[in-house]
Amino acid sequence: MAEIRISEAATLLGVSDDTVRRWIDQGRLTAGQDGSGRQVVPGVALAELARSIAHNPSSLDHGAGRRSARNQFTGLVTRVVSDTVMSQVELQCGPFRVVSLVSTEAVTELGLAEGEIATAVVKATNVGIEARR
Repeated sequence: MAEIRISEAATLLGVSDDTVRRWIDQGRLTAGQDGSGRQVVPGVALAELARSIAHNPSSLDHGAGRRSARNQFTGLVTRVVSDTVMSQVELQCGPFRVVSLVSTEAVTELGLAEGEIATAVVKATNVGIEARR
């Protein structure tokens, strides 16, 4: 079973190390020690907590109706590069940079500009996964 250090757990959840420690002290998250005596969180427990605190995308009102895509990342627009036909839109969604190529017409209609909040909706038929081991 994977054991995850406090700092990495905090990064994965998008919170501070102190928040993770507080959750451990409150019993919201279980922890143990690794072979070196460092505090670690079981990967399964972290995954369960991540699922429980994940925001419900349907509770956000971004003007969208119901959709089948489950992978939605809300973030801050950090860059828009446009020509007459296409635009590249970059969002910073927590620790993740998401880049999308959309029509310049869509950028204009959506009012996408640096500093705006937007949601990237991803629906893919193929998603690659990389493991550490």
